[in-house]
Order: sequence, then structure tokens, then C-alpha cells
Amino acid sequence: MRRLTVLICYDVRVSDPQGPRRLRKIARACRDHGVRVQYSVFECVLEPKDWVILRARLLDAFDSECDSLRFYFLSEDDARKTEHHGARPPLDVEGPLVL
Repeated sequence: MRRLTVLICYDVRVSDPQGPRRLRKIARACRDHGVRVQYSVFECVLEPKDWVILRARLLDAFDSECDSLRFYFLSEDDARKTEHHGARPPLDVEGPLVL
């Protein structure tokens, strides 16, 4: 089965009393499955079954009335075309995460 490359972006209203808690839960779920590339953006390379689990976890954690989640599905070609400039050099999400 083919792995999925998903770019996950989120925006959580932290002024809401439960906002910081939701933000931590969403960030932790993304960190468990991918690499943070910006403060609220993660690149995840997942088996389809892991995507189902992560998606459910994220949808359960966010508040649809005041938060936003976006999932972008990238093809292998799209991932190769990604261009990065500036601080925090990009990580190879397919490579080892611990050196």
C-alpha cells in the first residue's frame, strides 16, 4: 500500500479558555506522526491506516466553531518540488529524524 504525504496546517483560538489545551493536543498529535516545518504546519508521511487514526485524533481535538484544520495531500512529485528559504533548514521526513 502506498504512503501518503500530508501537509497539516492548523489555527487554534488560544483566547478561548480551552484553546491552549486544544493547541497542545493538536500539536502533539501532529508531532507524533510528522515533522514541524512551521509553528502550525507539519509534514507527515503516513501509511493509510495511520492517516485515519491521526485524522480522527485531530478532528476530535479541535473546535469547529473557532479553530481551523487544513489537510493538503501531496504527490511524490509535489514533495520534490517543494522549495524552502530562510531559517530552519528543511528536514527529510523520509530520512532518520535522530542523528
